[in-house]
Amino acid sequence: MRQIAPAAGSLSNIHCSMKYFAVPRAPADREVCYKGFARCTGAVLSLRCVGEGRPAKRGEQVKTAVKKKPGRPRTAARATGRKRGRPPGRPSRTDVPLDTRERILDAAEAQFSAHGFWGVTIREVAEEAKVDTALLHYYFNTKRGLFDSVFSRRAEIMNRERIESIDAYEKSHGANMTVEGVINAFLQPTHDLAAQGDPGWHNYFALVAQVNNTPAWGGETMGKTFDRVIHRLLDALRKVLPDTDEKDLFWSYHFLSGALTLTLSQTGRIDRLSNGLCKSSDFTAIHSRMVPFIASGFERLCRARAKQKR
Repeated sequence: MRQIAPAAGSLSNIHCSMKYFAVPRAPADREVCYKGFARCTGAVLSLRCVGEGRPAKRGEQVKTAVKKKPGRPRTAARATGRKRGRPPGRPSRTDVPLDTRERILDAAEAQFSAHGFWGVTIREVAEEAKVDTALLHYYFNTKRGLFDSVFSRRAEIMNRERIESIDAYEKSHGANMTVEGVINAFLQPTHDLAAQGDPGWHNYFALVAQVNNTPAWGGETMGKTFDRVIHRLLDALRKVLPDTDEKDLFWSYHFLSGALTLTLSQTGRIDRLSNGLCKSSDFTAIHSRMVPFIASGFERLCRARAKQKR
């Protein structure tokens, strides 16, 4: 028995499952075929004729006695007792340095808010963030995975602050809550972030406005991101509008959502329409007017219709 080192060559009619192959006519071709078989099986070959101990004749089928190569165990984990997992030294998807991750998300946020989901490529985000595209694919898998990470990052902050604000208002006012007070508790944190937050919030709110107006998948994305805090708002409103029709309550929020996302996107429309009299970035003016406007809409639609049913 001798070990045949792997070499160039192939054998098209190897029957690996039966351990048979056809011996070529020319001796030189036989050696190439033996090497090709060894390369396919990764094994040491002992060649003998079927049932005999003589060398094979040309054109004759030969059965091989296959013996595994000695060497290291099949896996390093089996040798060391280490549990299977990612290779040593390879970082997990959550091990990316915080500053690098934030830089990637900031770059993606700016690109998506300016050009939309379909107008941005992974390469453009990588160039903006000054990282390799492979890093984005590894940590976010796909462009949609990157987009979802961008969309949920600031939503977590905003949702937490809005729920805390409604909870605090409800706790401090109890039975004396009003529709305007609930709406103010819901809108105040959002307007504060738009007015005082870092510049990235402007990009984020523009992105939210885009998603809220995307028929294909915007409703699903908005729902899984914001429904929890919206239901908290509606629960508080039910306490001050106890007899309202549920349909009126949901339609009223629908109108609130449209007005809010348009305002937060700061398109500059009102600036041009008013010849500079109003500024889309003036959130002090926005908040002082939007709260009573939205509250009056809820009151007019929900409370008035509830009285008509009595």
